[in-house]
Amino acid sequence: MIIREKYLKYIRPFYDEDLIKVITGIRRCGKSVLLNQIVDELLINKIKDTQIIYINFEFLDYNFIQDSNDLNKYIKDKIINKNKYYLLFDEIQNVTNWEKAINSFKASLNVSIFITGSNSNLLSGELASHLAGRYVSFNLLPFTFKEICEYYKLKKEDNLDEIFLDYIKWGGLPQRLNFKDEFQVKTYLSDVYDSIVVKDIIKSFGIKDVDLFNRIVEYIVTTPSQTFSAQNLSDYFKNIGDRNISKETIYNYLEYMSNAFLINKVDRYDLRGKRILDGKYKYYLTDLGLGQIKNIGKKPQLGAYLENIVYNELISRDYDVKIGSIGKGEIDFIATKFDEKIYIQVAYILADESVIERELGAFKNIKDNYPKYLITTDKINMSQNGIIHYNIIDWLLED
Repeated sequence: MIIREKYLKYIRPFYDEDLIKVITGIRRCGKSVLLNQIVDELLINKIKDTQIIYINFEFLDYNFIQDSNDLNKYIKDKIINKNKYYLLFDEIQNVTNWEKAINSFKASLNVSIFITGSNSNLLSGELASHLAGRYVSFNLLPFTFKEICEYYKLKKEDNLDEIFLDYIKWGGLPQRLNFKDEFQVKTYLSDVYDSIVVKDIIKSFGIKDVDLFNRIVEYIVTTPSQTFSAQNLSDYFKNIGDRNISKETIYNYLEYMSNAFLINKVDRYDLRGKRILDGKYKYYLTDLGLGQIKNIGKKPQLGAYLENIVYNELISRDYDVKIGSIGKGEIDFIATKFDEKIYIQVAYILADESVIERELGAFKNIKDNYPKYLITTDKINMSQNGIIHYNIIDWLLED
């Protein structure tokens, strides 16, 4: 397994701080491995192993820790002196009222606390209200394409086309790379998908109409990079003969999927009016492999998949990302980071002059001088008029 330095470099300065380190992310994106890499670094830094307490609450060994009282007793029994202890709790949401124990540890013990969870609600409720300003959060993503190349020890000069097609199809969840047989990959990803839907959504939010929810989830994950509105989805299910579904129900279901990191909602930004547009959003899969296992019999949407990959790459590079709306046109992405801003168009292939004109034409109404990029699978550089054209593999491997 590779060292995920891109995350460790941000977390490392907080190892000895009393701020709670909160690491969130979709199931099986590597949170447990990252915690173990943090443990390894603590040991290298001469921290005694007796001062490091690591608990993965998905292990049956810790099934006796059911609530905050059980956790409090277990930790208090382990701390035998006044030395600083390092507490690492993996999938902490499995402990009822865990916030109370974490709050107590921080207030009363000489500890550095790390917690992970597979639901963005980890940062809501009591933790947010009691510890406002006392925690730092880090969102962990599946492997980027660059990390997959690092995993396979591949370099830029190697032929990466086959690996890239594999990445488009099966995504970047780290453990799926251990399986070489397609049936095994499908089985693994199906298990992860079911865990997310059942444990992190249906059970967590008490969804009663499971069949309806599953149909909406499958529709969303098999049509990534599309513009959705609650009204459009409601009309769609009505037109295919399903029961009437309220907009409120759809909004709730989409929010649940976002909370479990299955999808990411992206706002549309009016470049002329300089405001967020309400009502219509785009949703991108956190990992394309989780959509592929439900995409049985459907034609691959390669342009949409590339757009999804570019979005995930941008957020992995710490950009804030919006969809750009300008008049009747659209810019795929407006990405900002501090004072930096870039505009990006994504297309699968520039097949002819009409496609080139359409993709480049999207930039015409943008009057500022921030960089503009067109990203495709083409290997011939078609940069022109100040617009920089990138082959997607080259762009993904940028330092």
